[in-house]
Amino acid sequence: MTCSFLFSPHTEIERRIFQGKDYCKVFNDPIHGHIEMHPLLVRIIDTPQFQRLRHIKQLGGTYFVFPGASHNRFEHSIGVGHLAGRLTLELNERQPELLITRRDILCVQIAGLCHDLGHGPFSHLFDGMFIPKIFPRLQWRHEKASLDMFDYLVHVNNLEPVMKKHGLVLPDDLVFIKEQIYGPLDNDAQNQEWPYMGRPKEMSFLYEIVSNKRNGIDVDKWDYFARDSYHLGIQNNFDYHRSLKFTRVCELVKFLICVHISEFTNLYDMFQTRNCLHRRAYKHPVTMAIELMITDAFVKADNYIHFEGSGGRTFKMSETIEDMEAYTKLTDHVFEQILHSTTDDLKDAREILQNITNRRLYKLLEKTKAKSISEVCVSVKFKMDWGMNDDNPIDHVRFYSKQNPDHAIQIQQHEVSGLLPVLFSEQWIRVYCKKTDAEIVDGGDCSLPSKVTVQMLEKVLKSRAKKLMLGGR
Repeated sequence: MTCSFLFSPHTEIERRIFQGKDYCKVFNDPIHGHIEMHPLLVRIIDTPQFQRLRHIKQLGGTYFVFPGASHNRFEHSIGVGHLAGRLTLELNERQPELLITRRDILCVQIAGLCHDLGHGPFSHLFDGMFIPKIFPRLQWRHEKASLDMFDYLVHVNNLEPVMKKHGLVLPDDLVFIKEQIYGPLDNDAQNQEWPYMGRPKEMSFLYEIVSNKRNGIDVDKWDYFARDSYHLGIQNNFDYHRSLKFTRVCELVKFLICVHISEFTNLYDMFQTRNCLHRRAYKHPVTMAIELMITDAFVKADNYIHFEGSGGRTFKMSETIEDMEAYTKLTDHVFEQILHSTTDDLKDAREILQNITNRRLYKLLEKTKAKSISEVCVSVKFKMDWGMNDDNPIDHVRFYSKQNPDHAIQIQQHEVSGLLPVLFSEQWIRVYCKKTDAEIVDGGDCSLPSKVTVQMLEKVLKSRAKKLMLGGR
């Protein structure tokens, strides 16, 4: 099958860009329909490092609460690669003066495809909860592992000749791909006027497609809003198809991706969708209880679960982030490895996971029977926001009008409606009881034995709330 592409609005432009004897592969996706992938993208997908994403849940512990949330990072990554190509093609068709090349489009698609290669077991649980417990001072996130895994994927599968065959220029395009995933690779260059090396300042808009550091509007979110809502059974009020049609590039110091002025309220719907997903699913009280339990089990098992890496060395679960050969073997399967283990070393970790499977979960407290809060309670602090911390993300968006499509403007809230939100973040604290005694699990009496315990709990909450108000972490 040749690269004729199925999206009729783009047929001619896609033929023009992907002309030649390249053969595409069709993926049938429940969110985007039939997706055609360029053969270079297929070569990347058909590697063990990418196939690993089949075994990492997109929503971590949320699957234990929402039965439909069984989708994985694999299909999400394919969706982001697809949408990255769609948006780039739309911009190229709408504004041929941007001089977007075939190389640019492939690089943006590869970045979308590979942006989540570095996720560990249960996705954000691994880099947001487990690793900080093991290495409290380590500033590590999955995007860093995505760069390491991408380098490893290219090297071990000998993909550089394939990339050159399809028109990429190395190492420049490899740098460009990694910058889209992570941001500037040189820390010293971040304060410079233009910190990127992969593409010149005139192509700055390309860095806002996969991971938009300026306002958070990118194809990564477009895919997971649609995909997560679909699998969670939650209504998604944001339609990315419309945004694709009302996006163009304007020059304002840099060349920025801008949105038509009529899309102002639609973008509020987009960020409200994000807030809704966090509130109703990602930060669901039971989801957080289960993820706390999985984290505790992983911490207890860390010294006893090992993976073979490069040079025959073995690495603990937490140490695999140092070696991509070992990290390739680390997926959600470690849950079953611990759950079905028989060694005494893993007894404590195994019991925690058995409690999950038997639904003996940490309990969200308003009252506790414990005599010592520090022994049986764990507190979780987190922020609910619209994606830009305390800021209104729309303040970071630039718009254009039909009368002046090449001029970027900013719109204030009061110019649109007085009914829009005023605050865009809030702090939360939840306290969970780790005890799973039968009387608690079965709904027995959880009344407090004394006023002292109530005072202890209130003291913990007030202390943590004060720290949060002061900006403490």
